[in-house]
Amino acid sequence: MALHYNLSKVYAISDDDPEFVKQILSLFLEEVPAEVKNVKEGLKDKDHNKVYHAAHKIKPTLDLLGMDLAYDDVLNIEKWTKAEGKKKEIKDVVDSLKELVKLAVKEIKKDYNL
Repeated sequence: MALHYNLSKVYAISDDDPEFVKQILSLFLEEVPAEVKNVKEGLKDKDHNKVYHAAHKIKPTLDLLGMDLAYDDVLNIEKWTKAEGKKKEIKDVVDSLKELVKLAVKEIKKDYNL
């Protein structure tokens, strides 16, 4: 039972094709955790550009999977990068994003045996 993601948009664009849904979920599992890691690394290195590009890359996927809280975190991270804010200002948001993605990954793997 999906608590940390919502596939209604995925099913809407796929005409209820289960193989397409699995492809989207596999793509999520491959790319999003890696990009969250890039956000964390960029934050550690004070590389606003790296943080922005990693956050921007995962934004559409989070929206597609109905991960509204994680999507809001990414929007806040993007705003922070444009303002070139201090690391401590955004650390909690990045930690929240990491945790939300981790929970969704765990749930998707369990729900779809991926």
